[in-house]
Amino acid sequence: MVPIHPGAVLAISWPGGLVAALSTLAVLVHVTICVAALCVIPGGRRPSTGMAWLLLILATPYVGFLLFLLLGSTHVERRRHLKQLHVNERIQERTAAVAELHEDTPRLAYVASAARLNRHLGALPAVGGNAVDFLPDYQAAILTMADAVHAATDYVHVEFYITAWDEVTDPFFDALVQATERGVRVRLLLDHLGSRGIPTYKETVRRLDSTRIEWRPMMPIDPLHGRMRRPDLRNHRKILVVDGRVAFAGSQNLIEATYDKPKNRKAGRAWVDLAVRVEGPAVTALDAVFRTDWYSETDEVIEVSGDTLTPVLDGTGSSVGDVVCQVVPSGPGFPMENNLRLFTTLLYSAQQRISLTSPYFVPDESLLYAVTTAAQRGVSVELFVSAVGDQFMVYHAQRSYYEALLEAGVRIFRYPAPYVLHSKHFTIDDDVAVVGSSNMDMRSFALNYEVSLMLLGPEVVKRMRAVEDAYRAVSSELTHAEWSGRTRGARYVDNVMRLTAALQ
Repeated sequence: MVPIHPGAVLAISWPGGLVAALSTLAVLVHVTICVAALCVIPGGRRPSTGMAWLLLILATPYVGFLLFLLLGSTHVERRRHLKQLHVNERIQERTAAVAELHEDTPRLAYVASAARLNRHLGALPAVGGNAVDFLPDYQAAILTMADAVHAATDYVHVEFYITAWDEVTDPFFDALVQATERGVRVRLLLDHLGSRGIPTYKETVRRLDSTRIEWRPMMPIDPLHGRMRRPDLRNHRKILVVDGRVAFAGSQNLIEATYDKPKNRKAGRAWVDLAVRVEGPAVTALDAVFRTDWYSETDEVIEVSGDTLTPVLDGTGSSVGDVVCQVVPSGPGFPMENNLRLFTTLLYSAQQRISLTSPYFVPDESLLYAVTTAAQRGVSVELFVSAVGDQFMVYHAQRSYYEALLEAGVRIFRYPAPYVLHSKHFTIDDDVAVVGSSNMDMRSFALNYEVSLMLLGPEVVKRMRAVEDAYRAVSSELTHAEWSGRTRGARYVDNVMRLTAALQ
């Protein structure tokens, strides 16, 4: 028998002991993560969102935990949040004299309530005397914005989620450059990550740097300067303000309609949008939203008419139209999900008709119930979506809701391929039109900075209906029988993507 040296015994037994120790440690960490998740995740989240995170962490603790650390918080930096609170206080001070809408106004009792909600959450009041034009032609909208810039004498404020200097937007940027040469001050904000994904981004930056345009990225991620946050928070707003006299908003980004991507051009895929041109007191409200974002990104306070943050918004400015308009900002800086609360309030108030247009319809429980309940109580409800999607996960998550919508009696119209219907708006009865940058999805409610316009009156609703009618004329209606015949594989993908959409 060959003797075994004691050191050899140690060498043989030690790896086994190490494995056992690591296994025990792994179990303890696993249990700790799961117990902590049960305590931490449900707090302050929607039940569906909390359950989705819990399922992911309980199934794959380490991967789920790391994803939660990266994506689990919707909060912005404290300094940004404090700036928003400061601006809201200033707006409330300077608009204290603006009267509320009267509940005795015919047919507008529920709208007056919605306006009070918007003012309570977003600070900006509803103001009358506005003129509103809808611009459904993509290229014509850019040229109309360029014309407004050509008339600028004081300042131009530009804020778009995606910005690209290409052959279609070139007239607009030429107008901006010419404005700076006349001594007009031009400020431009673009979302940092949203615009970086465009092939022409580097060229756009190079060209902007060669001009006098003052431009800054919104929501930048810059670890070297302490700018770290959840990476998929976005400033999704689209705003143009010229001299405080005219403004534009809506769903359209500042880019060519195929988003400068060769694969889209090859497929004939182009975005269909709706921009809105506004004159009147509401322009000041849109300008206040821009200046808040500029202040958040640059720490620079823009002085306008002797004021530091908010010009007077008292509803007494020159009346240029008969539309009552309320600007509704929302996003991570507004913890009450202003847009979601407004949307559900209006949907529950509808009595005759609801028409919804949303490229990404991924509702939470409250919005889904508002839409389906309206249909079940006899309101005529229609939803316009794209027949094809430009984002795989969101498109399939959206499809997972079609069954419930169709069963409730909602009519679904699919805008034809290869176009992407990107417009974001809805109408309620003959009373209200809402248009802006906000989709009807959980991302737009919790993660994106958005801006919406609530427009009141039968005349403006009638003009919005003309846009909806144009969509319906070219769209195909999805029937319940057709949808029930889809494959099991398609159902599976849709339902899995629905689960991922809840991880907010």
